Amino acid sequence: MKRLSLLTLIFAALSLIFLLLLIFFRVPFQLQPLMSWQDALDVLTPLVLIPIYWLMFRFSASGRPTLVDEIAFLALAVLWVMGHSLHLSANSISNLVEALQRSGEIDITGTSIYTLTYFYDELLSHYLWHIGIIGFAALLIYREWRQPAGQATVWWQALLGGLLYGFTCFCIFLEGNTVAIGLPFTLIIVLISLIWGRSRLKQQPVLAFFFVSCLVALLFLAGWFLYWGDFRPFSAAGLL
Repeated sequence: MKRLSLLTLIFAALSLIFLLLLIFFRVPFQLQPLMSWQDALDVLTPLVLIPIYWLMFRFSASGRPTLVDEIAFLALAVLWVMGHSLHLSANSISNLVEALQRSGEIDITGTSIYTLTYFYDELLSHYLWHIGIIGFAALLIYREWRQPAGQATVWWQALLGGLLYGFTCFCIFLEGNTVAIGLPFTLIIVLISLIWGRSRLKQQPVLAFFFVSCLVALLFLAGWFLYWGDFRPFSAAGLL
């Protein structure tokens, strides 16, 4: 059954939707007008993506996961959800504060309240969340590397999924100001895949998916740096 390549493609598509495209739903949520539809839909993000992570984790290897593997998965899931939840609430409050400032109703952007909210929104939550994202990728690659499931890579799914997820990672690392961890990780995965894993790519769909993803993200990051001379986020470049 060639389910691993399909799982990675589904994961990539859902990640694109929930990690990037929800920004286009920043309109008032009728049940709670202080929230946006982006906030309301974002509540579903871990409920959708963590089970997909589990399925990839479960089927990426031929044997059952060890106790250490399962503890690692649970720890990363907690970190991932903690970072996402912190970001969801702090980002929602930041958006409200900025909307109130633009409307002239009240401006607290120069207060310690906004400074603390900004720290939770743009720094702490992003690093917790993105360390979880990177950790999950490393765990899935390690588990498949150690005990391959014996499934052939479906290359069109790996390439399409890798393109979608690579672009998603480029965007979240850049806008999340976490290039400091995202760039080294993508480079390491690309090098490992090319130097030690090249012969494994045809029979390890998860490795193939993350290799393509990391290569795409790396190329986008390199192109962005060559154009701007730094890793300024989209908002600082005037693109959001």
